[in-house]
Amino acid sequence: MARSIVVIDHQMSWHQAFKVEKAQLLTALGKCVVSLEHIGSTSVPGLAAKPIIDMLLEVDSLAALDAQGEHLRALSYIARGENGIIGRRYFCKSEESKSEEDKSEEGKRDEYKVGPQRTHHLHAFQSGSQQLIAHRAFRDYLIAHPDKADEYAELKRITAKPCHHDSEAYMAAKEEFIQETLALALCWYGKV
Repeated sequence: MARSIVVIDHQMSWHQAFKVEKAQLLTALGKCVVSLEHIGSTSVPGLAAKPIIDMLLEVDSLAALDAQGEHLRALSYIARGENGIIGRRYFCKSEESKSEEDKSEEGKRDEYKVGPQRTHHLHAFQSGSQQLIAHRAFRDYLIAHPDKADEYAELKRITAKPCHHDSEAYMAAKEEFIQETLALALCWYGKV
């Protein structure tokens, strides 16, 4: 079943949801974590978003993170590898809890089935990655420029309806705005 693309008004609860998840991840991952930040649309006050908490994880070593796979699976995260971005480790989590069948098959790669409604995305990069800067710049730029955040929210709302179950079409429809805004954000971020 395809996941629905639903964009909703900003929820104050998203910040708290991030804090709860951050505490669990820091405990599970330990010393390999350099920083863990709330990113994406749910991190920008007032910005409409899909109700999925995106997080940016900076680690000393991707190999050290890879060794923590069991800890992430215990928190219901599914590893998706680089998932299209070189040097990234991408993990997703859904609202569906483990089934009894899943619990009896500990250790298998897809022990936790990521269902239709994802709740969290974890984007991990090694310290020094330019992707860390890009994610932070984009978030901080939208926070500092509410007019641009409003423009993005409107684009997301308009785009979500015709792309209801097609995440690739949804991303493609936003790509030009994202790239233009990212260029502005990186220039601005370097001056802040």
